[in-house]
Amino acid sequence: MNIIISNADPRPIYQQVGEAVRGAIISGELAPGAALPSIRGLAKDLRISVITTKRAFEELEREGYISTVPGKGSFVAETGAGLLRERRLAQIEEHLRQALRLGGSCGLSRTEIGEMLKVLSEEDV
Repeated sequence: MNIIISNADPRPIYQQVGEAVRGAIISGELAPGAALPSIRGLAKDLRISVITTKRAFEELEREGYISTVPGKGSFVAETGAGLLRERRLAQIEEHLRQALRLGGSCGLSRTEIGEMLKVLSEEDV
């Protein structure tokens, strides 16, 4: 798992860490049950505060992506990797519905909206 932190990114560092781990879980790079680096070890590797790393892990646990076992560490949640992916897909679908409604209110056809999506997907997002 490769986590890149950018000071130029407007998101707080804990969110950048959380997104990187979340992405690795959803993509399957981190399998259910896989051990995550320790909070202290990850903080040291990324040269960030332990508090920042802890906050990222707490959010991931609250969202159901990881589970923490006191004295043993944090692990990718055994159940729900597919469920977590389905949640993300539902969020994407809702955003696309909003884009369709907004485009329709501007008089755009679905074809024009589709072409906008195609152009955006060719950009480096």
